[in-house]
Amino acid sequence: MYCPAEMSVSIGDQVRLVRPQNFLKTADPMPMLRPPDLVAHGEIGRVTALQPAKTVAVRFARGTFLLSIEQLTLVNDDRNNASNQNAPSDSDAFSNSDAASQKDVSEDSLD
Repeated sequence: MYCPAEMSVSIGDQVRLVRPQNFLKTADPMPMLRPPDLVAHGEIGRVTALQPAKTVAVRFARGTFLLSIEQLTLVNDDRNNASNQNAPSDSDAFSNSDAASQKDVSEDSLD
């Protein structure tokens, strides 16, 4: 018996398409099959709904499509956090500007 608690994704998660598709099924009330070129291999989308049979509705740039969770992988937030740690913080910007203004003041006092 299928239990929705076993799904590894939840609504709002960012997912990446693992492999190219033969076709895409829209998540409309009357689903249609669409060509696979609407979603690029590796494109990132957001889960908008959980469906039966390990299927999720994923919103991509060019539409919302029904995909099996085996065709998707979660996007790690760890990579985003790592890139944000390398960026200078606001306090670093203030300390650099304070150092520059102190340099200007000391140059003015020499004149």
